[in-house]
Amino acid sequence: MELKRLIEGLETFRITGELHGDVSGVCFAADQCGRDSMFVAISGLKNDGHQFIDEAISRGARFIVHEKELHFDPPITAIQVPDSRIALGIVSRNFFDHPSAGLTLIAVTGTNGKTTISYLLESIFREAGFQCGVLGTINYRYGDKTYAAPNTTPESYEMHRVLRAMADEGVTHVVAEVSSHAIDLKRVDACDFDLGIFTNLTRDHLDYHLTMENYFQAKKRFFSEILTHSAKKYAQKMIINADDPWGRRILKEVSQPGLAYGIENECVIRAISHELSLKGIKARVDLAGESFSIASPLIGKFNLYNILAAVGAAFILQIDPAVIQKGIEKMSNVPGRLEPVDSSAGSSIFVDYAHTDDALRRVLQNLTELKKKKIITVFGCGGNRDRGKRPLMGEAATHYSDLTIITSDNPRMEDPLAIIAEIEQGVDKSQIKKNEIGAFRLNGDARIYMVVPDRRKAIEEAISVAEKDDIILIAGKGHEDYQILGSEKIKFDDRVVVKQILESRS
Repeated sequence: MELKRLIEGLETFRITGELHGDVSGVCFAADQCGRDSMFVAISGLKNDGHQFIDEAISRGARFIVHEKELHFDPPITAIQVPDSRIALGIVSRNFFDHPSAGLTLIAVTGTNGKTTISYLLESIFREAGFQCGVLGTINYRYGDKTYAAPNTTPESYEMHRVLRAMADEGVTHVVAEVSSHAIDLKRVDACDFDLGIFTNLTRDHLDYHLTMENYFQAKKRFFSEILTHSAKKYAQKMIINADDPWGRRILKEVSQPGLAYGIENECVIRAISHELSLKGIKARVDLAGESFSIASPLIGKFNLYNILAAVGAAFILQIDPAVIQKGIEKMSNVPGRLEPVDSSAGSSIFVDYAHTDDALRRVLQNLTELKKKKIITVFGCGGNRDRGKRPLMGEAATHYSDLTIITSDNPRMEDPLAIIAEIEQGVDKSQIKKNEIGAFRLNGDARIYMVVPDRRKAIEEAISVAEKDDIILIAGKGHEDYQILGSEKIKFDDRVVVKQILESRS
């Protein structure tokens, strides 16, 4: 692509070298550069791309985009910009011929619910006859293609590359989970979004954002800047959970029309009645003055909120309520999101991705309303992540569970026992007694907990003590099919482990 066309819309401080020539490709990792390529030097979280400019040039890069001052005169074209991350998005958009302009692109952001909403919208769009693509936590997929997702939201170059591939394959509608990291790191600034959904905000990623206000401002920036600047023209672009206090702040602070959804407050999209059970959700939804019934195999009140968010997006896109209804009913479950695992013993076993105190609390609150006998929870916390949530998760789990088994999640480079000790700090030991493995006995309404650092053994213990009509929740990893021990990633899938244990017992 001709250089002048590639840098259209790019704010520059200084350009040295010739401002013409054909660019063979765009790269942000020096080892990916080739002859006549453009290298965009980004200051990353671990490495600074400016330190690899020489390598990029040695590999054939002829054009360099940088934001820091260069202390040498490179024998190529150097383009200094105020923000390399924004620049990478713009040149990537141009290089792939602005793919988001021709797609219906919907962002889903918030702490919880993003993945489920993306699956619901995918089902609705398919029912409407659209060709759908999804970029999310579990994978990136479209047509018959599925790719592993290294990040919930890909880097801007990868974002535009995948969107172009989707558009070329006939995809018409794309749902993208947009993380707070992606917003803060400018990965989606150069995309034209049609709609943005906000689910909720609870404690997460404070190892990165440091405070809840910083976390909120990152989410809010998507609606106040990125969505506002989109060239797409809809009367309403925001779909906001009005029952969430942070959602109400977005509705109040962002000067853009928004459609509110909820259960407790008066909203354009509202569940006016609902019935929850271990078999699913039945609800009556009011849609801007018209009502219709929905039935879903998804479980819990939080999934009713996810359904309402998907209904809101489909409503703005003028999809018929009957189509919305069918799409919701056909979506049976989401991998690792309160995903049921069959149990021949008569207990209900669920695997869930809940890895924050609020997510764990919400799942357990919903299961508490549906339980017949005991709730047994197995969970741990990841290493090298926000330590502040560990005691909060310990408190949440033991408050709602009859038996809590604290185990390992992805300990990474931390000592698993040290992580568990921090989780135990949140346990009210005056109310909840600690038991040793093999000594589990419930006495009336007593609640107990135990520590089993080996995750497989923890799951085995939960299954061995469970009785008919008990509920077992295995939380934290959800769809993940690995465990990170030190620097090693080993195969470990909670769902597979449960099935193996059940098979060996039968």
